[in-house]
Amino acid sequence: MTSNLIEPATAREIAQQPALWQDVARHVTERRPTTSAFLDPILSDPRARIILTGAGTSAFIGQVLATHLEHTLGRRVEAIATTDLVAAPCDYLSGDAPTLLVSFARSGDSPESVAAADLADRFLEDPYHLIITCNADGALATARAGKPGSLVLTMPSASNDTGFAMTSSFTCMLLTARLTLGAPVSSAVLDGLVDAASRALEETPTWAGELARRGFDRIVHLGSGALQGMAREAALKMLELTAGQVGTWFDSPLGFRHGPKSVLTDRTLIVVHTSGDPYTRQYDDDIIAELAGHEVVVLSALPDGDDTLRALAYAVPCQIMALEFSLALGLTPDNPFPQGQVTRVVSGVRIHPV
Repeated sequence: MTSNLIEPATAREIAQQPALWQDVARHVTERRPTTSAFLDPILSDPRARIILTGAGTSAFIGQVLATHLEHTLGRRVEAIATTDLVAAPCDYLSGDAPTLLVSFARSGDSPESVAAADLADRFLEDPYHLIITCNADGALATARAGKPGSLVLTMPSASNDTGFAMTSSFTCMLLTARLTLGAPVSSAVLDGLVDAASRALEETPTWAGELARRGFDRIVHLGSGALQGMAREAALKMLELTAGQVGTWFDSPLGFRHGPKSVLTDRTLIVVHTSGDPYTRQYDDDIIAELAGHEVVVLSALPDGDDTLRALAYAVPCQIMALEFSLALGLTPDNPFPQGQVTRVVSGVRIHPV
């Protein structure tokens, strides 16, 4: 996927995703009796509330999934980052309704991951925990494994990315949650996802590498609904792997016109994450037409209208774009901050007593 003599771990971890998604689908099926036994009693209560949480990329998983899960489950579903829960627990954690905290964590060693779960136990009268993590030995998984009211789902071990940026960890946790909590997904659709990602792995490096060499210093990712969460993740991936040398923004196609469009220059690249919903797609098409004259990348995949699954397909080319821009800048994608200004697992966070 890259011409460097020594392939970055990040490149390998992007490339392994089609195979890992097949493993994830198999693991979800195998664990269905256990997950159903845990989830069904909670979700049978019409008052049940679900909070999807995580920090950074892990938080964006919830933003992709929240609306779909609310429609599918007929329950209140909110995406609230652990960084928000920990900083202002009284704003988010209250009430006697059964509340399922779904925690997404690559390592599970970020201070906010454990703190958010502990605060939920303290502030909620009827809390439950579904831990979706790539690290069975992380602090969050070990603290919750076997604990009443908690269930830990671990991803395939290879998804615990060794590179700086979350790549396969993001998509594996997203797919696990989608298959575990969301509407049924046929094997044909899953096969289509795998094929789309495989094609992206073959085709994207060429065009993304060419764009990376053209000196764009600003990138805007646009998407509506679930795909705004994907746009936010794609913007973060580019910002991380280019060590901030490429400024990034995200928004919806409609929202972009209301001020954020001021960011456009002749060195700005725009990426539009098009929706599978015919109505929503009209707004994607409108912004694409409006931005004629600028460099626009249009992402499109899968004929169905499920944008949570389209987000998975879009993640791969966006990750490759970030990798190619990183390499073009002469950076080391596995560690774009060699002096430790930003670290793979966040450090320096002090959890204050409540």
